[in-house]
Amino acid sequence: MDPFEDTLRRLREAFSAGLTRPAEFRAEQLRGLGRFLQDNKQLLQDALAQDLHKSAFESELSEIAISQSEVTLALRNLRAWMKDQRAHKNLATQLDSAFIRKEPFGLVLIVAPWNYPLNLTLVPLVGALAAGNCVVLKPSEISTSVEKVLAEVLPRYLDQSSPNLGRIINQKQFQRLRALLGCGRVAIGGQSDESQRYIAPTVLVDVRETEPVMQEEIFGPILPIVNVRSLDEAIDFINRREKPLALYAFSNSSQVVKRVLARTSSGGFCGNDGFMHLTLASLPFGGVGASGMGRYHGKFSFDTFSHHRACLLRSPRMEKVNDLRYPPHSQRNLRVLLVAMEAHCCSCTLL
Repeated sequence: MDPFEDTLRRLREAFSAGLTRPAEFRAEQLRGLGRFLQDNKQLLQDALAQDLHKSAFESELSEIAISQSEVTLALRNLRAWMKDQRAHKNLATQLDSAFIRKEPFGLVLIVAPWNYPLNLTLVPLVGALAAGNCVVLKPSEISTSVEKVLAEVLPRYLDQSSPNLGRIINQKQFQRLRALLGCGRVAIGGQSDESQRYIAPTVLVDVRETEPVMQEEIFGPILPIVNVRSLDEAIDFINRREKPLALYAFSNSSQVVKRVLARTSSGGFCGNDGFMHLTLASLPFGGVGASGMGRYHGKFSFDTFSHHRACLLRSPRMEKVNDLRYPPHSQRNLRVLLVAMEAHCCSCTLL
């Protein structure tokens, strides 16, 4: 049997058996993930330095600490997130029980990019585990050192019904990024070292909208600059393209920032910064349209990996009330039913 097919079969069987559904099991997986981060901080910092030349400061701030805080938040709120959520009712359903039940999807796949190889692997993993899923992890094939730690060390901390990791190794992304340096004109940087898979922070000017660097996600230390004549032209430029994962507006005028926010759409938005919104578990991180589906961080991760099942339980003793719905129909019965079903009645409560 194909090893991947066998792995998927075992994971599906584990989920079908109900292994991942109890809160205790989910909490134990999250605690294991937390121990992995605590026990292997230096190993992870070294791996991030090898892959991306990240300093210990940046690794702690943008990768390890954010992942650890997501674990802590999920453990603190797990049982509250798992509870059925009461739904508002109209007059016609006041004596019924209406609620939303958060059910795990089952088996989910998490594919991580290489620009934040730990953060963007573990933050979704926290939500998937908290929601009670079995998980297949696919770390980036470019950040090989981080991938090696995740593949060899992380499974020791988690139940083996839950994670499985795959490995693909190549230089495709480095070659793609180096090719983008030919767009426009290099104003700053431009140096590269293939043996280290390193590209210096680079600013490109005189870039045309039709060039490759403006047609695909960069995922690298390259900043292309396109000149425009006005704020309106900049907004039009953004709106002509697919909605971005994030949009950053920098200006000394708060009105300019607010105008960009009001007239554009993106997965996330940050005024006068390009990072700090990622540090808030209270804000969802995710795309819209072509920039992605789903939202991560805190409860948003839990909800992304949960099916919100609509539930309404009616008592058979109330069947007489349903006579209004059954033939023979009349205008009077219709008017009564329409009033009972109106949304503005949802706040009514019968004691």
